[in-house]
Amino acid sequence: MKRIALTLVAALLVAACSDSTAPGQPGTVSLSFTTGSAGPAPAAPGLFLSAAAIDLTDGSSNTLTLDRVEVVLREIELQRVEVVDCDVEPEPDGCEKFEAGPLVLDLVLDGQVEQKFAIPVDPGMYDEIEFEIHKVTGDDPAAFLSAHSDLMDKSIRVQGSFNGQPFTYENDLDVEQEFDFPTPLIVDETTSSANVTVLLDVDAWFRDGSGNLVNPQDGNKGGQHESLIKENIKQSTEAFEDHDSDGEPDIS
Repeated sequence: MKRIALTLVAALLVAACSDSTAPGQPGTVSLSFTTGSAGPAPAAPGLFLSAAAIDLTDGSSNTLTLDRVEVVLREIELQRVEVVDCDVEPEPDGCEKFEAGPLVLDLVLDGQVEQKFAIPVDPGMYDEIEFEIHKVTGDDPAAFLSAHSDLMDKSIRVQGSFNGQPFTYENDLDVEQEFDFPTPLIVDETTSSANVTVLLDVDAWFRDGSGNLVNPQDGNKGGQHESLIKENIKQSTEAFEDHDSDGEPDIS
């Protein structure tokens, strides 16, 4: 089974946007990722999740197999309830930021929720998570560039086959994703099970407005489906509190 662990180029960091005012020892928040519902193949047609690949179909008998999905992430940030905006200068007190990367996320394609790392976070109440899907650039650390030179100027790479023909899809999407929690994520010195899951719904990436599959090869730079697929990726990404790590948002 193709299951390559998360690549961390530098040691995991915990850094405040500015001096934190939170007292006490840090709690722990884990970050997990999933491509969709775990477990056996659903009864509804169109999606089958296996350990080695994701196989998709549509009403026109097109078939799409995704063998490998890589996503470049950076600047994962939790925002406190009392902070209106962490993207201002000077940065206000209470912005809690933790970074791991840049990093290349090589998704496990069996639909399971996989915890990638756990981070100590200052005690407090957090109501938003932010992160960037960002292409590899020459400004990245030298070690990262050396390890991922094949991803230069790319943020997402997908390998597989469409109607039996192999393809490699690559894009340079740069987008900041922000997601609010319906109820605040509470972190204190005793917190041990706080988890945020990021859903990358790859089933929706390569479909048109009617739900029909499109050839990912036509989504590469200059292709007829370049804008469609980029927008699909942006719209099909979610992040939510998921303390039992079942891939579903917690019910308030």
